[in-house]
Amino acid sequence: MTSEFNGLDMGLGNLARFSNAKTRSISAENLTGEKGKGGMAVTGTGANASRELGLGWKVNPCLTLPKEETTVLAEIEGSGAIQHIWITVHPKAWRAIILRMYWDGEETPSVEVPVGDFFCMGWCKRDNLNSLPVAVNPAGGFNCYWEMPFHKGARITVENLHNEEIGGFFFQIDYTLTEVPPDKGTFHAQWRRTNPLPYGDVYTIVDGIKGKGQYVGTYMAWGSNNNGWWGEGEIKFFMDGDTEFPTICGTGTEDYFGGAWCFEFPEGEYGIYSGNYCGMPQVIKGDGLYNSQQRFGLYRWHIMDPVRFEQDLRVTMQALGWRHGGRYLLLQDDIASTCFWYQTEPHQAFPALPPLNDLEVI
Repeated sequence: MTSEFNGLDMGLGNLARFSNAKTRSISAENLTGEKGKGGMAVTGTGANASRELGLGWKVNPCLTLPKEETTVLAEIEGSGAIQHIWITVHPKAWRAIILRMYWDGEETPSVEVPVGDFFCMGWCKRDNLNSLPVAVNPAGGFNCYWEMPFHKGARITVENLHNEEIGGFFFQIDYTLTEVPPDKGTFHAQWRRTNPLPYGDVYTIVDGIKGKGQYVGTYMAWGSNNNGWWGEGEIKFFMDGDTEFPTICGTGTEDYFGGAWCFEFPEGEYGIYSGNYCGMPQVIKGDGLYNSQQRFGLYRWHIMDPVRFEQDLRVTMQALGWRHGGRYLLLQDDIASTCFWYQTEPHQAFPALPPLNDLEVI
């Protein structure tokens, strides 16, 4: 039986369709993803536990990441798409492990993000999240369903910035080998942080995107350094030659993330929520002793409303609160962001990531 369906753009409506696409998966138990090569390890992190059971019994379920080194998770040849990634590791490592992805032999990564922030857990504290492209399940099970097409090959790495090894790094990369049409852009994700935001500055989520594409999502780890409400700022999308004024301008931080009226519900409480396209699944409150500032995790996916650009894109977010007399207060908060988009290649090189001390949640 032959089929013209290439096995991409999956959903409930096409699950019954046959395809010649080949399903493969890479994990610590099959580091190459080769057919019939899973569970063959004779040594590994589970060798002692499986010593009475032998070959095939969970001998190498996870990796140990050497200190200050980069580990290759996947080297894939041919055309296809990554369709699901699952990762788990101890929260203390979420800002110290840098996830990078390279498409079609490129030298600079299209994805460069601390692993926790990539899965919307930027504060190194376990919480749950339930959305279409990203899900985080108990306890710290990271899942990503962004489709990531490639035409010639894919390479995925993680870098351990710590000066000590990180054990218990579990992962699974599920992908398909199939024909990829030329109108598929490649997946990109970039991380930034400003701590604290200088007084009067506007936070930049991303700048310098060149090419044709569509912006598809924002995650922000927002740490408030002031009393009172912190989310009056507007998001702005400067596209295709916009200079002083943007084409798209939001009306408030909570508005952009799909909420309203300071996220207050029930009265006197932040209303935690997590939906298909937007959410604030994480609110970390001070404990009255060591933990003072409130911290928030928020996401907004432009799945049904991608922000399409033809030549260039810059995205910013204001940081505004309230002060006496009904006036806006310029905030100096700890703000980190991860943005997600598809575009034509080549892409512009990302700004250099800061050292570990400036990545750390403090």
